Amino acid sequence: MHLLAHSGMLPNYPAPTGEKTISPKRKGVKQGVMLMLIGVLLVPILGVMSAFAPGPLENVFAFFAALTALICFVGGPLRMLFAGIFEEGAKPQYVPGSTYIPPVLPAQPARVSALPPAAVNTTQPWRPRPQTAEIMPPTSVTDHTTKLLEKTEETE
Repeated sequence: MHLLAHSGMLPNYPAPTGEKTISPKRKGVKQGVMLMLIGVLLVPILGVMSAFAPGPLENVFAFFAALTALICFVGGPLRMLFAGIFEEGAKPQYVPGSTYIPPVLPAQPARVSALPPAAVNTTQPWRPRPQTAEIMPPTSVTDHTTKLLEKTEETE
């Protein structure tokens, strides 16, 4: 719509000034993703350590693997959900209105006739469909073969 309103001229937006900071919503989503990725790494490592640990140390590693899985795989999505719903997003960028005014075109004189003159030689109307009921239907494909078989029987 902007292009149509301004004769095809694209808007020229100035670059935003000031320091670029990440919004709290984006930080929260990043923290949630990082928490899930840490869980993807830590849970298998603790599980393997639990499998190779001797005696009661096996239970300690299994407990920490379960605790890490719970914190990372439940806490990560919850952190992202909380950030998406409750935290403040990025501030909208100010877009100034366009000051471009399209040039005024001079008025064109009106045309007297927009269409060419009518044709002197008119075309003939479409001819009616031919009656195909009088045409003989084509012979069967097997008629020729049958006639040949009848001739060979008569000669024998």
